[in-house]
Amino acid sequence: MADEMVFVVDDDADVRDSLCALLESAGVASESYDSARAFLDVYQPQRSGCLIADIRMPDMDGLELQEELNRRNAALPVIVVTGHADVPLAVRAMKAGAVDLIEKPYDDALLLASVRRALAKAQSVREQAATAEAAKARIANLSARERQVLELLVAGQPNKIIAYELDISPRTVEIHRAHVMEKMEAKSLSDLVRAAIAAGIPGASK
Repeated sequence: MADEMVFVVDDDADVRDSLCALLESAGVASESYDSARAFLDVYQPQRSGCLIADIRMPDMDGLELQEELNRRNAALPVIVVTGHADVPLAVRAMKAGAVDLIEKPYDDALLLASVRRALAKAQSVREQAATAEAAKARIANLSARERQVLELLVAGQPNKIIAYELDISPRTVEIHRAHVMEKMEAKSLSDLVRAAIAAGIPGASK
């Protein structure tokens, strides 16, 4: 996770400094911002990591920041930090997709454990995205007929039904199936189904 970054967004300078010092002591890289808008002005979606945001900030609070990141399709796990009075707002943030909720004054060990979970999730999301892109690239190399055979295969149809649906012989289906397996770099039907699910092929996840 060496290339993962923790973005700290809090309007309290002392909180920002102590959080970054804690993260640095644990070998975790961090950047800090004094407002949600300051962070949004420079954040690029391709940067991976996680976000620690105070739920109660002037101008744009942590929940609004999270919602804006969702609108931008930024796959950035969010940890919200809250005071006791802000718990209802923080619960809304959790329902909107925040990965954790840390109450002030927070325990250092709990916060670091939460950060490591969030960074692991960020890495997993990145790997899933890379898998999906690779699968889509392979599918793009299929012929129109091979794509039809693939969709019927991952929908669970046997060769005889595929042959009937496409008005071709079972032997032709077998040939197309072999080409699909080769082009998709799938060693088994389960490999093929996993690739199809990753690429979002209709019917693959049913």
